[in-house]
Amino acid sequence: MGTLSSPPLSPPSENGSPRQGIYVVFCAREFDNFTSWLSCFDTSNEMWNRVSSIPDLKENHVLKDFAMMSMGDSIFIIGGRLCRKERKILRNANGLDEFSEKDVQVLSTVLRYNVKSDQWSYGAPLNVPRYNFACTVCDDKIYVAGGQYELSAQSTSSVEVYNPSLDEWTLLPNMNRLRYKSVGVTWQGKVHVIGGFVHDYNLDQLVTYIGRCSAEIYNTQGEKWDLVTGMWQLDVPPNQIVAVEGRLYSSGDCLNAWKGHIEAYDGNLNLWYMVEGSQIKGISGVGERLYITMAPIGSHLYFLAGYKVVGETSRTISVVQRFDTSARENAWTSLEPMEDEGEKELCSHCCVVSFS
Repeated sequence: MGTLSSPPLSPPSENGSPRQGIYVVFCAREFDNFTSWLSCFDTSNEMWNRVSSIPDLKENHVLKDFAMMSMGDSIFIIGGRLCRKERKILRNANGLDEFSEKDVQVLSTVLRYNVKSDQWSYGAPLNVPRYNFACTVCDDKIYVAGGQYELSAQSTSSVEVYNPSLDEWTLLPNMNRLRYKSVGVTWQGKVHVIGGFVHDYNLDQLVTYIGRCSAEIYNTQGEKWDLVTGMWQLDVPPNQIVAVEGRLYSSGDCLNAWKGHIEAYDGNLNLWYMVEGSQIKGISGVGERLYITMAPIGSHLYFLAGYKVVGETSRTISVVQRFDTSARENAWTSLEPMEDEGEKELCSHCCVVSFS
């Protein structure tokens, strides 16, 4: 693929420490066409940069429910669901066009973006096409687990691992349960797949398990998955779980992505508890929240949210708020919001890249 130019990033910090960029994929209607692009929030200057369009997408097609992981200078966009945006016959109450979304295909493709050379390339495809799957990086390899492999919501227990130095996917032993919309996180040096919509086969028939609160941990020595009950305390799958300085944090579930506070996991008691001082209200004076995603950097949790502006035209207010997990008081910092034309959609959760 050809090289796409990007806006310049800010210079390194004065103390020589690496800078971090939080990368997100958005889609929105621009003129008469829906487009998808990669954006970066540079934490050193607290500015947004529109980096690059997602390559090889047809007109009015967007990619959703993929996984986005970073390793070194590269960002990997893995799998996902290809959708086509179609204009509805009737307009909304403000006289604006409305669009429906039609699923087209489940993908096995892997896109790789190098943040230094500003170039896209293709990696080896997944063995199993999938979307809504768990994904995490452990020991410089990318693990994907579960997900849906058909548009009819068929789930899988299959797992594979990607070695970027060999550009090769290897199938691993299946999990104990079929899962989708679960969360992948590396904690205490092990791959964890937590929660999700959980199924199993009983006498050759697919049955739904009540135990959606379970998790699976990959045992690299025994090359098997250990089932852990009760690690997630809701039947509703988690939205995101991230590790910060040896602790797991969550901000909500897939039905309520932000509960108004942050929760942390106590591994000894096997329970989640509200982090003191993490309660915060939404942004006043704006409409409904369009998206929220969370990124761990050092001892901080960055929350990137978008809100619909109430009015005749479609606009989005982008808000970034930072929570210091090591602070005993005044842990929240709210950064300057930014307003954009159109209603941006979050296509997947974010990832963090460090710049030397």
